[in-house]
Amino acid sequence: MPIEFTAFPRTSEGRGASRRMRRAGKAPGIVYGGAGAPQPIELDHNALFHALRNEAFHSSILMMKLDGSATKVLLRDVQMHPFRNEILHVDFQRIDENRKIHMKVPLHFVNGENSPAVKTSGAIVSHVINEIDVTCLPKDLPAFIEVDLIAFDVGHSIHVSALTLPSGVMVVAHGKTDPVVAAAVVPKAHVEEVVEAVPGAEAVAGEAAVPAPAAEAKPAEKEGEKKEAAKDEKKKK
Repeated sequence: MPIEFTAFPRTSEGRGASRRMRRAGKAPGIVYGGAGAPQPIELDHNALFHALRNEAFHSSILMMKLDGSATKVLLRDVQMHPFRNEILHVDFQRIDENRKIHMKVPLHFVNGENSPAVKTSGAIVSHVINEIDVTCLPKDLPAFIEVDLIAFDVGHSIHVSALTLPSGVMVVAHGKTDPVVAAAVVPKAHVEEVVEAVPGAEAVAGEAAVPAPAAEAKPAEKEGEKKEAAKDEKKKK
């Protein structure tokens, strides 16, 4: 079931109109693509802000209700204020069911805590990338792609080519043909603890801790002792 939201036609444009709209609790936007012309729209700011916190809103086909009709769209861009929780502008694209789309799809990592890397070696699973670019028909677009780490061990890494993709979905490569998705890293502190636990390590450490013999007295100190002894001898005479 597509996520639904409501938009309204926007008749005024420009920076001044956008500022007035934001003060009234609205967010300006535009919808483009498909057979229709680009159309300026406005949305309820708070409703849109909460919708944007949903991961699926960014990577799924959405149902936009506008002027009594429903249109399938994709979220294409969101402009946020640099330091306020304020949406400055939002872009949506109409979709054609018969044309492939290009989207970023999130990765969901599962069973990491049960993998040999974590349970046996005390490693930390590093998620190198959290989303991938895919291309597919709108009907085949997945909400996310699952990465199962149940057999993941230290010294191994998972590449994009190892991911199980839904039927009709293809990865769009950028630069590297097969980038790393996840890797297992053993923390340095854990490595040091293992080294200290090696048999014989404590004996070596004990030998290193034995204090060195006191250094021989310096010549100046010896000369002082001789003078003191001479004074004592004169007093006795």
